[in-house]
Amino acid sequence: MKLFPRQSYIKKIHPYFGKNIIKVLIGQRRCGKSYLMMLIKNEIEKRDPTSNIIYINKEKIAFDHIKNYKDLHEYVLQQTIIGVRNVVMIDEIQEIESFEKSVRDLNEDDQYDVFCTGSNATLLSGELATLLAGRYIELHVHSLSYDEFLFFHGLESSMESLKKYLQFGGMPYLINFNFETEVVFGYLKTLHDSVVLKDVVGPNNLRDINLLERLLLFLADNIGSLMTASNISAFLKSQKINMSVNTIMNYLKALENAFIIHRVSRYDIIGKKRFEVNDKYYFEDIGIRNAIVGFQQQDIGKILENIVYKHIKTKGYNIYVGKLKNLEIDFVAKKAGETLYVQVAYLLPTPEVREREFGNLLKIPDNYRKIVVSMDEFAQGNEKGIEHLHILDFLKW
Repeated sequence: MKLFPRQSYIKKIHPYFGKNIIKVLIGQRRCGKSYLMMLIKNEIEKRDPTSNIIYINKEKIAFDHIKNYKDLHEYVLQQTIIGVRNVVMIDEIQEIESFEKSVRDLNEDDQYDVFCTGSNATLLSGELATLLAGRYIELHVHSLSYDEFLFFHGLESSMESLKKYLQFGGMPYLINFNFETEVVFGYLKTLHDSVVLKDVVGPNNLRDINLLERLLLFLADNIGSLMTASNISAFLKSQKINMSVNTIMNYLKALENAFIIHRVSRYDIIGKKRFEVNDKYYFEDIGIRNAIVGFQQQDIGKILENIVYKHIKTKGYNIYVGKLKNLEIDFVAKKAGETLYVQVAYLLPTPEVREREFGNLLKIPDNYRKIVVSMDEFAQGNEKGIEHLHILDFLKW
């Protein structure tokens, strides 16, 4: 298998190689975690050819016998070579019951270096986080960024390449389908169904798959809209679908935990506080969103907003929807004392639209970076200190 480097992730995890800290790669199923593990494996073998790689992939039948932490521990001990660095790599570790007990024990032994992947945000939460506190580093793996998409597919950055990215998204396996629309969306729909069953329905014992799919359809059609469980419930009732507020909240959380969607809370820019109601939802991969609801030209504004959100997310920012009195800022992004404000518009066709997008940012009383992103042909320069970037230029950042 040809391996394309995902250097941004290797760079982030590289300082932890050989350290007694558990390296955990989390993200949506099929986003490239296993692929990244192979890259890490190759990197380790280059650094230390004597390393003994113990690789366990819970999606392979060969490892079906490893069902719990005792099975895991026994298997690792059988594969261990004394006197060398034993690198334990476990793919989809959430499939192993009480895995944290064995992983903690291995991590406390200097002869082991532990890496694992998981497809659920609750993998290291609650009791598990307590048990492994201070013993792990978590790295969120996303589907391909635009730059990675270009590299994987051998494309130059252009409006035509961007259209492919906006339509098909960044799931790595798409390199095998040559952008054949029917084939790509067939794969993405099958992948979506598999993720929903394995990582949403099964672990959460959800009973009504039809309701779950209707909820996903609603979310896919309302990217970037402020919503609550109550108004989602009210809308579904208008469509003759009865779904209680509590059920919707549970289903949303399950979808979020499986990394199918991301919830973005509102943030009061003046009061510097986070609101608990009225969130926005964006998809981890826009191709899967399009497989659910279809790719239509009239949705380009929503799709563009999702792509901008995803790009900022891959940069490691915490992202909020900004509230400035009665105004809204699409994204307030924060990381390590840095703040970034971003407005997204498909086009700025009139002075009124331009005034709205730039004007909202101009009213923010600080000097952090502020950007308007659009697809206007001549998007460039700045207006009173507000940058105006074409989406292709923004995605290069």
